[in-house]
Amino acid sequence: MGAVVRQTSVGRAGLERVAIKILATLFLSGLLMVGGAAQAAANAKYAGLVMDAKTGEVLYESNADAPRYPASLTKMMTLYLVFEALSSGRISTDTRIPVSRNAAAEPPTNLALKPGQTITVEQVIYGLVTRSANDAATAIAEYLGGSEAKFAAMMTAKARQLGMSRTTFKNAHGLPNSQQKSTARDMARLGVALREHHPRYYKYFSTRSFTFNKRRYGNHNNLLGRIEGVDGIKTGYTRASGFNLVSSVQANGRSIVAVVMGGNTARSRDAHMADLIKRYLKDGSTGRDRMLIAKAPGGARTAFAAMIPGSRVPVPTDRPEVEALTAYAPEEPVQAAATLASVSAPAPRPQTTIEEVVASVDPMPTASTADKAAAAQASDLGGWVIQVASMPSEDEALMFLAETEKKAPTVLASAVPVTETFEKGGVTYHRARFVGFNSKSEAWGACATLKKKSVSCYAVQQ
Repeated sequence: MGAVVRQTSVGRAGLERVAIKILATLFLSGLLMVGGAAQAAANAKYAGLVMDAKTGEVLYESNADAPRYPASLTKMMTLYLVFEALSSGRISTDTRIPVSRNAAAEPPTNLALKPGQTITVEQVIYGLVTRSANDAATAIAEYLGGSEAKFAAMMTAKARQLGMSRTTFKNAHGLPNSQQKSTARDMARLGVALREHHPRYYKYFSTRSFTFNKRRYGNHNNLLGRIEGVDGIKTGYTRASGFNLVSSVQANGRSIVAVVMGGNTARSRDAHMADLIKRYLKDGSTGRDRMLIAKAPGGARTAFAAMIPGSRVPVPTDRPEVEALTAYAPEEPVQAAATLASVSAPAPRPQTTIEEVVASVDPMPTASTADKAAAAQASDLGGWVIQVASMPSEDEALMFLAETEKKAPTVLASAVPVTETFEKGGVTYHRARFVGFNSKSEAWGACATLKKKSVSCYAVQQ
């Protein structure tokens, strides 16, 4: 009898211990969720958003339009432009990209590229999605843009086309620049656009590891393979930004893109992202997929293409004039520690001069019905542009833009020169324009200055 009673007592004690553990687990789980929300609310760097990728409905947001440093989330736009160049046939995955001294000097994280070597476009892509390699980002930027500054202008231009109205890029990798800002909402739009516009290449974001020069690099995205449905996209970190993450999730017929910016640690960022996915994926639509982020209309594509240099543009060999890196920290500090110990102090980053630009330039209104239609097609893209000439050849248009810049370097310091092709009466012409004016007063003020210097000028709002 005693034995039976003792056995029963032990059983009850065990059940009590189990019950206590369960209650403690539930309590701590709730505490973590509440604590995580409180921590996010108290964190001045924090911003977050969850978007239904089928409908565009915002399921959750906090500080979604507040300016934040994107850090290596920047490479999402770098890759968007790489995918666009691949889709247009300008490059292939086998195209070899030269590495300049400027690119090779980028601090970790990197692929330890050497000046003078080449790397394929596909290796660049893998290097960006897994290692978040800064040297590879700069190399491809110089190849596609002719310079870091020009490529950054192209990135901002593309951001405007995609509706990312609060984003400005100053480099291709996300290393600190006080003028390089974005928002959680804009990053969500970019994540959706990558999936919608480049499904053929989007699969690269799910790469778990990449081997280069006999060294294996794992993906910094810790949620790949751990959270059901996560198929990318990108992490980011600098001391100024905190820990950032954009995640794409597709599961059970539902699809979301979630953004966390400004996490205190990689672990807390990942935990918060996992919680957002768990909470809001179930609220996503199960309807059919539809295009949420419109591609730019024909006129805008033409103007954007005019910004892309030809293949004869030389790749820089020296680093440009620079500013000190005051807030640099590698993508993943713990993993990069050994690498940092083996290199000299990071080379300072260049101070770019191109300010925020407006992407889409429609044909200038004329009596031509075709011109009016094209202008109407691009009228919703926003911004102001000035036109200074129309030439029979692109070389003449480019020369005129360069001469105009020399005449008014101050008033055009924030503008980007572009050319745009159009036909009239069976003859091809090339408009010479400056893009990047944020208001009517800016654009007309620039024209007034140019007219004083005997340069014809016309300003128009998009």
